[in-house]
Amino acid sequence: MVGVLEGQNVVILGGSSGIGFSIAEFAVKQGAAVFAVSRSGHAPASATGVKANVSDRRALSAAFDEIGRIDHMAHTVGLRIGSTPVVALDEALPAAAFEAKLFSALHAVRLALPVLAPNASVTFTSGQVSRKYGAGSAVKGALNAAVDTAGRHLAKELAPRRVNVVSPGVVDTSLWGEPGSDARNALIARVSSSLPVGRVGRPEELAQAYIFLMINKFITGTVLDVDGGGLL
Repeated sequence: MVGVLEGQNVVILGGSSGIGFSIAEFAVKQGAAVFAVSRSGHAPASATGVKANVSDRRALSAAFDEIGRIDHMAHTVGLRIGSTPVVALDEALPAAAFEAKLFSALHAVRLALPVLAPNASVTFTSGQVSRKYGAGSAVKGALNAAVDTAGRHLAKELAPRRVNVVSPGVVDTSLWGEPGSDARNALIARVSSSLPVGRVGRPEELAQAYIFLMINKFITGTVLDVDGGGLL
């Protein structure tokens, strides 16, 4: 697969850490010019860090104008909200969660359209909780289901550009707590024991899924589960 993105511009929203950082690393190895957009502007080696908050529409539009043609865009931004039961739900939390993961993704597409290549790909990020139900997951479940649905609608609306969604299971990133903390280690061990593959995912394994959706030109409107069998 080395060089399959040669000469193409890849924009990663949320590219400073976790899955987004790994996608940026992977895309660089495939020859792409990679632009990692985040509040910090941090980026992997050989990628260009772009400092912009995805919820700042003006800053994001300016960033896209500066980048120029976008061949592939992946949105990996989200808000860590935990498993909060409705009775304890902070009134501002649902709106903040939807802004970070859904609304900012939709507006990113809107703002990128003037520079989005005619055969470009866009990949959103949802999560298995959209179809895995449990107490305390109402906001996360509804949010991720909305992302899945938005991706499929946009696959029709933006055609022939392709739009897909990656739906991760539990991946070993800071989303699940501080590295090395007892709480994170306990959660990772518990989830690992419940999965058919016997462990949680790694960011680089998710990155491979995003790159696959970028380069396979016959896939659109798909929600790709990368969850170690978590939905089984």
